[in-house]
Amino acid sequence: MNDTPKLTPPMRAAILPVTPLQQNCSLIWCTKTMKAALVDPGGDLDKLKAGVEKAGVTLEKILITHGHLDHCGQAGMLADELGLPIEGPHQDDLFWIEKLDDDGARYGMEAKSFTPTRWLENGDTVTVGELTLDVIHCPGHTPGHVVFYHGPSRFAIVGDVLFQGSIGRTDFPRGNHQDLIDAITQRLWPLGDDVMFIPGHGPTSTFGQERKTNQFVSDYALG
Repeated sequence: MNDTPKLTPPMRAAILPVTPLQQNCSLIWCTKTMKAALVDPGGDLDKLKAGVEKAGVTLEKILITHGHLDHCGQAGMLADELGLPIEGPHQDDLFWIEKLDDDGARYGMEAKSFTPTRWLENGDTVTVGELTLDVIHCPGHTPGHVVFYHGPSRFAIVGDVLFQGSIGRTDFPRGNHQDLIDAITQRLWPLGDDVMFIPGHGPTSTFGQERKTNQFVSDYALG
């Protein structure tokens, strides 16, 4: 009989898909303090608030990977309602955030532009409870896209930079395919093959799995 106590990991995460685009909003929290953040609360705010309540955590901030409608269209509304700060993305996505109202009307989704409490730069850190996450600027899908990485957990939230088997679109205004490839291979791969990530859409994966099998950024594909 094994009486070894199970250690509680410092961070937990839950995926809460929102909007008709099934965008992976992530609820992450510090297990020591039960303080939490929502990453990319793009819509379906009642569903998100119910998820926070079910997890039994206290929401202390909103984190944003990039300025697209499905990722942050209702972030400002949630921040205003709950009195929360918004951190991210990089300021190069300001033009996307400024046109959220117009984009929402165009796609039939309620959205509102906002001003982040804090813009983020490559090398910055953000805190959630007693957790510290590194901010990695990964342009290409959008110019101001950032990734949040928690080293001790070997865990990243990558937004629309990388998916299981694919990468982010680069045909939007100020998208750049080469910038995206460079960000993935130069800023994400060095973190290690064992890093598990939540993408902006679809199932989770690891950097190692994508280096083996991803048709766009595998070691084989890039030769």
